Amino acid sequence: MEWLLVLLGAAVGAPLRYLTDRAVRARHDTLFPWGTFAVNVVGSLVLGLLTGAVLAGAGDSRVYALLGTGFCGALTTYSTFAYETLRLAEEGASGRAVLNVLGSTAAGVGAAFAGVAAATAL
Repeated sequence: MEWLLVLLGAAVGAPLRYLTDRAVRARHDTLFPWGTFAVNVVGSLVLGLLTGAVLAGAGDSRVYALLGTGFCGALTTYSTFAYETLRLAEEGASGRAVLNVLGSTAAGVGAAFAGVAAATAL
């Protein structure tokens, strides 16, 4: 039955990713993919919080299926991150492509660690 929770979480996460990306693009006319960057960092933070809650004994596998696997799995996107990085490089913005890889990786991992630390501290 957890598959249904994953499905429900994904049904919210995927449209939210799309809407967030559209909203960010409407406000920032730039080549850098800020929308994808934002959803990936936020998703990493939420997943870190959930993981920390589970590690602290306060999490439930059903909540993790709904929010962790479903919502965060659909909110975040490695394929779009990879595509947009390649697009930056192809358009001659190789510095921005490198910045996207390094910044997204550092911010995402940092957000996940911060989420785990915050959840286990509570």
